[in-house]
Amino acid sequence: MRTINKVILIGNLTRDPEIKETQNGQKITTFGIATNREWSTNTGEQKKSTEFHEIAAWGGLAEICGKYLKKGKLVYLEGYLKTRSWETENGDKKFRTEIVLHDMIMLDKKSSNDQEDKEILEASPKNEDSDIDEEENIF
Repeated sequence: MRTINKVILIGNLTRDPEIKETQNGQKITTFGIATNREWSTNTGEQKKSTEFHEIAAWGGLAEICGKYLKKGKLVYLEGYLKTRSWETENGDKKFRTEIVLHDMIMLDKKSSNDQEDKEILEASPKNEDSDIDEEENIF
């Protein structure tokens, strides 16, 4: 039977991206985004809810996210859910579920900087070979 693990989000960055490098030299960028949902109850009362999501980008996409994204920017993200676990110094087991990116589109107004636009297009992750080792413990 076929299964699907796909996430599509549009939201605003909650913090500036943080770029790290694994022991093997792979780049990883992590950041958070917030998404909002609004609805009306049966009585007509307006409700609002915000969800916070942890994001991880690898390789060329990590470099693009680290270079061009900033807190508050509106982005379209596409990827899949991944849960990883680790043990703290105290022996406690911790878990974290995050979205591993396949694609990112900046939705804020188009840049007036032609050089920046050219760099983003040239660094597009769709043209890369994917040999990312996401299982490597980087934290």
